Amino acid sequence: MASKADAVRAEHVPSVAWKLPSDQDASGRTLGAEEVAALRAVVESGTLTSTKGSYVKGLEAAFAGLLGIPHAIACSSGTAAVHTAIAAINPEPGDEIVTTSITDMGALAPILYQGAIPVFADVDPNTGNVTANTIRDACSDRTRAMIATHLFGESCEMDAIVALGAEHDIPVIEDCAQAFLAMSQRRPVGTMGSFGCFSTQQGKHITSGEGGLVVTADADLARYARRYVNKAWDYDAPQTDHDFLALNYRMTELQGAVLGAQIEKLNGGVQQRIACARHLNERLAGVPGLLTPEPLAGDTHVYWRYALMVDPAEIPGGPTALAAELKLGGIASGPRYIQKPAFRCGVFANQRTFGESRFPFTLARPEAVDYDADRFPGTFQYLDRVLVLPWNERYTIDDVDRIADALVAAVSTLRKGQS
Repeated sequence: MASKADAVRAEHVPSVAWKLPSDQDASGRTLGAEEVAALRAVVESGTLTSTKGSYVKGLEAAFAGLLGIPHAIACSSGTAAVHTAIAAINPEPGDEIVTTSITDMGALAPILYQGAIPVFADVDPNTGNVTANTIRDACSDRTRAMIATHLFGESCEMDAIVALGAEHDIPVIEDCAQAFLAMSQRRPVGTMGSFGCFSTQQGKHITSGEGGLVVTADADLARYARRYVNKAWDYDAPQTDHDFLALNYRMTELQGAVLGAQIEKLNGGVQQRIACARHLNERLAGVPGLLTPEPLAGDTHVYWRYALMVDPAEIPGGPTALAAELKLGGIASGPRYIQKPAFRCGVFANQRTFGESRFPFTLARPEAVDYDADRFPGTFQYLDRVLVLPWNERYTIDDVDRIADALVAAVSTLRKGQS
């Protein structure tokens, strides 16, 4: 016998699902003739290495100009960008770097590879971002740096975080992998800390498949970072040496060529993401149990993804049930975003690093590796309530209207099904 929810669902679920543009293929990307022409020029030149070519250098100059910052260094991935920034800050083994509990492993592994200890800060339960207060609670006299991750394209409270860093003489690294052209109080993210780190992986605002960029206003840090991605070699110096431990994190001319074309399309793509997100915010205003992602006054949210907060007290089953309803209509979504906080991944839970050494965890204070859930109320509240919708620059208002209709119908189904 059909349930009341089944009857309600039958009224709202479309008989034919439609396919939304996806950033995992051409339907959701702006890749086109400009990128092909640039790639052809690189291949025909025969120079694919950035140490001899001009495309990566041109990309670096263009990106620095876009952000209004003196130095940009291209590298092979977003992980490489974070690693380069941490290496330039040069922590001692056992030093602590405060970071977020909700992030990708690519932003955490570099901390361990530099012999430092990731110390996880809790997050705001409505944005998933670290705050000055949560970072302060995680700091100690061994804190060497703090990382502010602008989750989903929404800026952290950078004024307060930068002030906290200045108060204690602790460098701030901005993880902007999901936040191209986001603004914090009308200033571009990535330009307020000692370093800004960006990713050009397949699903980011601009893409070269893999790739990264590091930006800084500090000439000394920039020189160290540029040398770090080149195995500590200085290609601009008449005499140089590999005088510190570093890696080959260079970007190829092929990646640089693609990104040189992509950067010309970045602003238009970001504006389309914002316009579509604002439209969805308007469509969902007043729907019981849904909190839409709205930036603070003076901030610009660039919507790498659309993170919707779902109140289980208003919507039975919360984000998991809502995601299941959306799937029936052909809309993919991600309840929780990540299934568990970063500190519950095996590398932290089991301290599996270099052989059986457990290094650098062997140098950690007990408090630095205390991952008790009671210390992270905002993290668990956020993960229990967030529903992440895919988003890209090829969405149209028609796409958004269909998403909105499906969300409103799904909420109605879940609420009526329990009545």
